[in-house]
Amino acid sequence: MNALSPLAMLGGRVLISFMFIMSGFQKLGGIEGTQGYMEMMGVPGLLIYPTILVEILGGLAVLVGFQARIGALLLAGFCVVSGVIFHFDPSDQMQMISLFKNFAIAGGFLFIVAMGPGKLSIEGRKG
Repeated sequence: MNALSPLAMLGGRVLISFMFIMSGFQKLGGIEGTQGYMEMMGVPGLLIYPTILVEILGGLAVLVGFQARIGALLLAGFCVVSGVIFHFDPSDQMQMISLFKNFAIAGGFLFIVAMGPGKLSIEGRKG
């Protein structure tokens, strides 16, 4: 089982980072719409720019395993904060499921914070 750990960590990093990288690039293509949604939810629209940076740069950091702990910590925080802001609605079961999914993804990122990106990463190659 230990021989599978590096591959499992690489697979986990790819799967967990992909959605944030893609989401960041999608936001670039529709900034006005996302800003409008953020403002509707009481979040200043200017926060779209740091949001895009965190999603793309944090996602890439986790994906390649360079400064992965920092990227993972930022994305874990992002998941919790955005989940509470956009999905906390106890009267709507689907929104609560989305909130709990955000929390679960944050938990996955915290494993990267604790364990690092693994051997099959830029940091892992350094030793």
